[in-house]
Amino acid sequence: MDTMRDRFIATTSRQLDEDPRLALVLAEISRDGFAAAERAHPDRVINVGIREQLLIGAGAGLALTGMRPLMHTFASFLVERPFEQVKLDLGHQGVGGVLVSAGASYDWPAGGFTHMSPGDVALLDTLDGWTVHVPGHPDEAEALVRQAVASEGRVYVRLSLQSNSAGRPVTGDGFSTVRRGTGGVVIAVGPMLDNVLAATGDLDVTVLYAATVRPFDTAGLRAAAGAGPSDVVIVEPYLAGTSTAAANDALADLPHRILGLGVGRAELRRYGQLEEHLTAHGLDAHGLRQRITGFLRL
Repeated sequence: MDTMRDRFIATTSRQLDEDPRLALVLAEISRDGFAAAERAHPDRVINVGIREQLLIGAGAGLALTGMRPLMHTFASFLVERPFEQVKLDLGHQGVGGVLVSAGASYDWPAGGFTHMSPGDVALLDTLDGWTVHVPGHPDEAEALVRQAVASEGRVYVRLSLQSNSAGRPVTGDGFSTVRRGTGGVVIAVGPMLDNVLAATGDLDVTVLYAATVRPFDTAGLRAAAGAGPSDVVIVEPYLAGTSTAAANDALADLPHRILGLGVGRAELRRYGQLEEHLTAHGLDAHGLRQRITGFLRL
């Protein structure tokens, strides 16, 4: 199976052929994958080198001319390093654009902490007006990249090497119900779904799936939670607790408890492999089982 990044490259290359308004800005990362697109569209595939602040600034400049810019590099270099430009060049100027990341929280542990970005979605939460997609499969990545390019707003698409075994229909409109139960609600975000299903297979819980996390689906969570009291577990592939405030706000008038599971704040300095990081953060099926059953008292 191809990766989300492979699918993004193939999809965006086709979109560049189809949409003369689309421009792609790179900062070396994935340039080889876009070599044919760069030859075909040298005026709309721009590589700025290892200059991530310029990556965002150039994208914003293209947006001001009426283009639809798509900006791409590793998450730590796309959101964290040029955050001031994301805040000002895109947000303050009121222009749209699409950020598509690779690397996720720890896709390439050998790259070290500089190439890890568990805090990217939490950081974007400090800004207004962002749509955030977290696909769980290459098919979902393709659909959500296409939606993002066709829209007019500011969109972040977070790609990962971790993938569920099968894609699900995604519309960008909130949560979908995977399974219904009465013992609590578990929200699985993007590539966390397979591990959540393995951890809760015999539990009487509702499982919601989220490939789009911002805007937060308040109505979807309220419908699943019912009149309360409700217990809600949110399993995210980035910083633990990123969405707990949004979930608390959604259920503010109802009795409820929220548990946010995700990547811990402590840096793991023995980098290992992606699967080892999942286990270390309790995001494998076994770790999730223990933490979910303990919280829900099942």
